[in-house]
Amino acid sequence: AARSMLEYDIDGVVYKVDRLEWQDRLGQVSRAPRWAVAHKFPAEKAITRLIDIDIQIGRTGALTPVARLQPINVGGVIVSNATLHNEDEIRRKDIRIGDYVILQRAGDVIPQIVSSLPEKRDGTETIFTFPNTCPKCGHPAVRLIGEAVTRCTGGFLCNAQCIERLIHFVSRDAFDIEGLGSKQIILFNQLGWLKKPSDIFLLPEKEKEIALLDRMGKKSAKNLVNAINMRRKIELDRLIFALGIRQVGISTARLLAQTYKTLEVLQQKCIYAQNINHPSYQELIDIDQIGESIANDLIIFFKKKENQRLVSSLLKSITPIIPEIANLKSSFSGKVIVFTG
Repeated sequence: AARSMLEYDIDGVVYKVDRLEWQDRLGQVSRAPRWAVAHKFPAEKAITRLIDIDIQIGRTGALTPVARLQPINVGGVIVSNATLHNEDEIRRKDIRIGDYVILQRAGDVIPQIVSSLPEKRDGTETIFTFPNTCPKCGHPAVRLIGEAVTRCTGGFLCNAQCIERLIHFVSRDAFDIEGLGSKQIILFNQLGWLKKPSDIFLLPEKEKEIALLDRMGKKSAKNLVNAINMRRKIELDRLIFALGIRQVGISTARLLAQTYKTLEVLQQKCIYAQNINHPSYQELIDIDQIGESIANDLIIFFKKKENQRLVSSLLKSITPIIPEIANLKSSFSGKVIVFTG
């Protein structure tokens, strides 16, 4: 009741047992005490009008509908955009362009449309038709059976996907190239210097041109060239993660690196694994934490000729470092240990 009168924002309260000896007796589990519980307040809601729906293209080609809203203050923040997630979400909530909608910030952070208000319609609203081609590159957009997401099939030929993939390629857990952020990637892409990951390692040849760009200069250009050259040798798991294969995070990339030792072997095994009766397929799904779904995404990625060319061109510019597996010898080595209870 006092929330609105406080001089600071809160999103909930924590209730605690108010006796130290009782707290000691109750103890705690691994991540939280048993003597306290958090109470998150319901998100603050507001009503505004949905002006239009745009489509954004992600790194994996996902077409994400984004609601453009009449700006409104929700919990102290002016909100003008909200994700609509996918085609099914729009249909389920019966959201139309021109609708009045109920808006909230999920967890007091992420703008979210809760529902539309059909009773406020005046007949001028229009039903949104989800595109079957990519609005950025014109390639077919496909929704696979069993998936909620529609994806552009353009790959690196789709400029929107290309930029997002390049940003991922130089991200912290991937190549982590200092000085090559999203703004520089977009600029170099517009100049025609950066269309695929292997082009990054050709940028040192353009050091003089880079130095002449706005807000760069000789020192910044030199630092960027040095940062790129430092990444010509990189851990194999970072390289695999940088490729941006669906469902392959840094942990899965590490497992693949330790199993196959080189990117060429991983690629060849995945090409063989297109035949589920081939030993390579069984070898792939036998890796701990890799099942049929992740294996299928690996196979799809490496069977594409454009991705095979991507791997080939990358390996001309960089040297992956083979991961070392710690040689731990003990009385338990070679034994299977089962923990229960």
